[in-house]
Amino acid sequence: MASVRDLKKDINYVLGDIIGAVCDWELENTDKDTKKSEAIVDEAIETFDELIAKVNNRKVEDPKAHFRVISAELEDRGKKLIEKINKLG
Repeated sequence: MASVRDLKKDINYVLGDIIGAVCDWELENTDKDTKKSEAIVDEAIETFDELIAKVNNRKVEDPKAHFRVISAELEDRGKKLIEKINKLG
């Protein structure tokens, strides 16, 4: 783990890219219902808020392990959101 700042940037970029992918899908599929895609955006925003709150938690005993867990959670939740985007089509 390089730094807390890098982890925050990773969270921002990953979830921002997922939201961008949903927006692209909505633009390409204007004839389809957007309830599922909007739910994905909402879940991405919720994930962002939760992960940033965890990063900002200063009351942890082992910061390195704490940040590794957050990084792994970002990867896991990001993959799940991407799978949901792929099922939209």
